Amino acid sequence: MGFSCAYLHTREDAITSDRRAKRTVSQFAAFAAALILAALAGLAGCSRRHSEASEKSPNSAPGAAAFIPDKTVPSPVYASVPATPADDVLTYHNNLARTGVNPHETILTPENVNAGSFGKLFSDPVDGFVYAQPLYLAGVEIPGKGPRNVVYVATESDTVYAFDADKAGPPLWRKSLLAGGTAPTGQDFACGQIVPRVGITSTPVADLATKTIYVEDMVKHGHGEHATYAQQLHALDLGTGAEKLGGPETIAGSVPGKGAGSKNGKIAFDAFLHMDRPGLALSRGVIYIAFGSHCDLGDYHGWVFAYGAQHLRMRGVWNATPNGSQGAIWETGDAPAVDSEGNLYVMTGNGTFDANSGQSDYGDSVVKLGWRGNTLRAFDYFTPYDQEKLNEQDLDLGSGGLLLLPHAAGQLPLAAGAGKSGVIYVMNRNNLGHFNAQGDSQIVQRISGQISGSFSTPAYWNGRVYFGPVSQPIKAFAFSHDRLSGEPISQTPDQFDYPGATPSISSNGNRNGIVWALDTSNYVSGRPAVLHAYDAANLSRELYKSPSSGAGGPGVKFSVPTVAHGHVYFGTQHSLEVYGLVKR
Repeated sequence: MGFSCAYLHTREDAITSDRRAKRTVSQFAAFAAALILAALAGLAGCSRRHSEASEKSPNSAPGAAAFIPDKTVPSPVYASVPATPADDVLTYHNNLARTGVNPHETILTPENVNAGSFGKLFSDPVDGFVYAQPLYLAGVEIPGKGPRNVVYVATESDTVYAFDADKAGPPLWRKSLLAGGTAPTGQDFACGQIVPRVGITSTPVADLATKTIYVEDMVKHGHGEHATYAQQLHALDLGTGAEKLGGPETIAGSVPGKGAGSKNGKIAFDAFLHMDRPGLALSRGVIYIAFGSHCDLGDYHGWVFAYGAQHLRMRGVWNATPNGSQGAIWETGDAPAVDSEGNLYVMTGNGTFDANSGQSDYGDSVVKLGWRGNTLRAFDYFTPYDQEKLNEQDLDLGSGGLLLLPHAAGQLPLAAGAGKSGVIYVMNRNNLGHFNAQGDSQIVQRISGQISGSFSTPAYWNGRVYFGPVSQPIKAFAFSHDRLSGEPISQTPDQFDYPGATPSISSNGNRNGIVWALDTSNYVSGRPAVLHAYDAANLSRELYKSPSSGAGGPGVKFSVPTVAHGHVYFGTQHSLEVYGLVKR
């Protein structure tokens, strides 16, 4: 497939990145050839996009944002049915399969989501960019305030907020995780991928049983050449924000290996070089935390850490390229997917690959992880036949997230995902297929030419899989008899420029499906994110589109809307935005 304008201009793909500066001449030639082909395809007229290093925010100063009531919005329509735990959104993209669907939404329907009865209700200010997906919990007991429906928001200023999910107001509680430190900035790493600070990037995960929300953050102590950096795991009380279990726990560990950065046959995790972009996953009492890099700089690797949810002690660690380099796990924020047996699935980015020769490096691969005794290890993998080309041209397989498709008796348990190349891969989770140099015929399905590059996680609802590729519409593919349709069965009238969109879906079972998506393509210029709603049964039918100016906070790339109990929540560069049914 050809490159989009967004590919040429985004920091993740910019040919000026430090990683490309380290490439060999032949690698440069291959990449340059791809750009020439893109130009011949009609992309030569692309205007230069600002790099993320120059991204500005009107609310970039640290500290607490003051609450200012918004008196210009319509009155909300409150539901007569109270929220219940069925409305909860406890993890990235709603569940461990990462389907992105809330199947218990009884308030919002394709009939009432329209410009006449749906719109912005209010916004709550926060102190930094919100890359993490907001989480929603019904009926949380707040000391002195009683049970409240709560939406939890984490910012890059290392702050967690608990807001009343139903009405504007100051936070129910607010917790800074800095503890005397500061949130690093992109300048610390000479990287502009996350701006202006790098504090909490991953989506937290909540546990109802223990009334805990788990959060990973990065903190800096000291200044200049004496500065130190730490990655930390926190367990916070859902009702108060108080630190639990003796936290925070500093994330540290090592694995045997002779790869980049190794010393004496071991590779130690470097908190400075790595970034927790993927959301956290909680399964069977274990918190999983995955790491990639800052702008592909330094001797980095892809890492997965496992910590006990009851005590925050490390249970295990896995490195994607122990005898090589790179293999970052970032997936545009998607959390590791987890199947019913507790196995994890991650997609890695560019890096060393030699697993086909019995080694242990998994660059540009889908890897199934599980436990053997007390060891977290790779059980299975799939690597595209053109992995070498993907690596040379920075076409990360792991730029997108992975979706675990539902299966019934007699059907295969499948996983589906796509990366920068725009190829959709459908794999059997019981036999991912390993590597076949002659092609990808060993997997269930390979679909090329139907979507552009993916910097998003697909969603699933009612026999359809939805992809939000770069500079194209959101597209729905039919899923039946272990296969996706070879081409989309419907698509949106709007296209979503870089970074595309990760769709969220609300429905009442198999009825009243709505696909929600954020257009954040103007995040560099600081213009508002635009919320779209489409009929999930026919994407060509747009139900609602928020105003493109003056309606909300500036967008943040990779943002994902959360839909719960008649409301839609999403983060911006300085606020939590809340939409729902209104009285005009």
